[in-house]
Amino acid sequence: MPARPKPDLADLEARLGHVFANRKLLEHALTHMSAAPADAKRTGSYQRLEFLGDRVLGICVAELLFNTYPAAEEGELSRRLADLVRKETCAEMALAWAIGPYLKVGDGEAASGARKNKAILADAFESIVGAIFLDGGYAAARQALEAALGDRLRQTSRPPRDAKTALQEWAQGQGLPTPNYIEVGRSGPDHAPVFKVAAHVHGLADGLGEGRSKRLAEQVAAENFLRREGLWREGEVGLE
Repeated sequence: MPARPKPDLADLEARLGHVFANRKLLEHALTHMSAAPADAKRTGSYQRLEFLGDRVLGICVAELLFNTYPAAEEGELSRRLADLVRKETCAEMALAWAIGPYLKVGDGEAASGARKNKAILADAFESIVGAIFLDGGYAAARQALEAALGDRLRQTSRPPRDAKTALQEWAQGQGLPTPNYIEVGRSGPDHAPVFKVAAHVHGLADGLGEGRSKRLAEQVAAENFLRREGLWREGEVGLE
């Protein structure tokens, strides 16, 4: 059987709205740990770009929200930011960019459906944002994200609170210190770890949560804490 032709990166660049001067950055952003060189599993994969892209995503979306909602208070802006940068949203934008076929993954990961795995897609989305930032600067990353977010950015209804925001607001209302989150365990292979995190509020039992990323595990821990205390309302930002 003839090998399947590789998808054209120019088509992906068209959807991103950015043509790379250094296309190796884009190729690096699409390389999962399972396909990285054996002697450089972490530095040869998209992990470092994901780290950068996560921070670029946050500041770009924060600025876009600041300019889009000039009358919004900090709490509303924070809730909108949390909704737009969470892993589930990143995965949805990765699907809109159709990056799955471009991902470089090992044979085992490919067979297990890695190119459709939402956690991997979310990570790759952030890594591409980091790559665009390095290649074209802040303005290029901001433009790509504004186009990707589209109507999400300009939705008129106020987004529901995420669990971490809800827990923080509740703690402040009780006169308690800001909750903190502690990694208490990690399992699974290096390329697909599962994090276990404790949501800690002074004087109360911790809430525990697990997830494919620390951010997701923190949200689950916060939600479990709120559910235990009878404080979580259905209809808040979901974690599915």
